[in-house]
Amino acid sequence: MKKWMWWVTGLVVAPALMLAVIALGLQRWVHSDDFRGFVADQVSSAVGVPVELGSIDVDVWPLPAVALNHVRVLSQPPLTLERIIARPSYAPLLRGRLEVKTVIVRNAVVPQAAVAAIGAAFRKKPAPADKAATPAEPAATGVKVAMPRKVVLDGISWVSEKGLTTTVDATAEFDEAGLPGNASLEVKKGHLAGAKASVVREADHWAVRVQIGGGTMAGQLKLASGDKALSVLQGELETRNVEIAALTAPSRTLTGKLEASTTLKAEFAAPSALADVLRTQTKFTVRGAVVHGVDLAQAVKAVGTSRGGETHLDALAGNVVTQGRAVQLNSLVATSGVLSASGNVAMSPNKALSGRITVDLVSGAAGGALGIPLAVGGTLDEPSVSLSRGALVGAAIGTVIAPGLGTGGGAKIGDAIGTGLKGLFGK
Repeated sequence: MKKWMWWVTGLVVAPALMLAVIALGLQRWVHSDDFRGFVADQVSSAVGVPVELGSIDVDVWPLPAVALNHVRVLSQPPLTLERIIARPSYAPLLRGRLEVKTVIVRNAVVPQAAVAAIGAAFRKKPAPADKAATPAEPAATGVKVAMPRKVVLDGISWVSEKGLTTTVDATAEFDEAGLPGNASLEVKKGHLAGAKASVVREADHWAVRVQIGGGTMAGQLKLASGDKALSVLQGELETRNVEIAALTAPSRTLTGKLEASTTLKAEFAAPSALADVLRTQTKFTVRGAVVHGVDLAQAVKAVGTSRGGETHLDALAGNVVTQGRAVQLNSLVATSGVLSASGNVAMSPNKALSGRITVDLVSGAAGGALGIPLAVGGTLDEPSVSLSRGALVGAAIGTVIAPGLGTGGGAKIGDAIGTGLKGLFGK
């Protein structure tokens, strides 16, 4: 046989032999008592609740991998995963060790309530009585437990507490320290369908870009070590031409094109606490803004509570400060023809609104603009505005006792009196 034919034969046969050796190694590992013990004990122990496995497979093509099928976490409600694939690093596998390089999760349904239940169960797990009795490394299983270098999520459906489902595809790569390198995400179904996000690791920060609502959010994030073993996340984001309803969906209380500059900071011990400690400050304007569910002009004209209708605004601007899930709108300024409004509004974690705004409505009878104080209430989905109790008393005085003063002027004076005599008129 000619020499070149030996080379060709070697190039064809060598990879096939290598693949066969890897497949045999995987088969041996999967069918060992160590592996079955690892799956039965370690997985359930890791999540703090029982876990059911439909079956375990070894894939040889297109890449060697171990797959867990029809995984069901028996939380209330249950969390289900159709398939979890773990692809190993090949060199350690040939030495008799398994180190997971890539994890792929397909078609999972993740209820928010299930995540909360698993988290509660995990926190209740008793700590080991003697750390010295706990093996420093799971040598018996031959498995190195570490963050995989790549995670792929294919068709992951998140179910909110209200039953709203959002399905995403995502990919993330991690370095040896477990920090993300490059990552991407696309929303396939749900109220944010079509939104895309990417994170790219650069020299000392991550470049972030989000496409949503016909516009973009772009900026950078930095992570550093702080005091008391805390991590510090800081960043800046610029929002351009984003339909604001895309960010608040399914709520459409406010529509219009958002322009904003945001700074954020969080100090945290664990990533799971990030949502509760994140603080942001945003300066924003909204072009072509429409407030749905409230007619401010009608609220001024009709003494009492106003719900329904809408308010078209020529301009809307202000500052937003968040602390965890609480939101505060400060220095809110809105204008629309003969109407302008200013004030501050807060939103609690359960989306309840509270605050005060002053609406200036041009009044011929008053010879100029009248500043009418309104109390903001209701929720983000069903907002309401009404005259404060002090303003209501003043409005009655202006209408009945002093007609020349007028309802609006009386409301303004009544609110000032109510503010000075708290407890007499209440809010």
